[in-house]
Amino acid sequence: MGLNIILPLRIVQGLFAVVVLILSSFVAHWYSVKTVISSPSQINFLLFGALWSFLSLTYLELIPRFLPRLSNPYVSLGVEFTNVLFWFSGFVSLADFLSKLLFCRGAVCHSAQADVAFAAMLWIVWTASASLRAKDVFKAGLSKPPA
Repeated sequence: MGLNIILPLRIVQGLFAVVVLILSSFVAHWYSVKTVISSPSQINFLLFGALWSFLSLTYLELIPRFLPRLSNPYVSLGVEFTNVLFWFSGFVSLADFLSKLLFCRGAVCHSAQADVAFAAMLWIVWTASASLRAKDVFKAGLSKPPA
């Protein structure tokens, strides 16, 4: 995998995960302070997705560079596709939740809508990097780990 392609994808994944973490935290905090119910599970799942992305980025970028013997191309591929599934399910479930609200206004609603948009973009970026990883893994096999 060319370093010139994957590194910008990793940077975008990290930045968008920070944005989703901030937006989801704002919405969850609003539910905790302004309502008597807890934050929706869809918001909590996107919080988890952002944290999982940070762990995944750590594994995908640091382990092959500093501990290459612990790096397995098939585990890396699994981590990539796990993120694809998490972000897809996260943005679809929150979009469905928002579409069923009777009213949606104010900063918290706009934050939740932006959360859906950034989660969808993260799904696209993780799909692109997972596809590149799959291409390299199936081309090389276990003989050499992808860069």
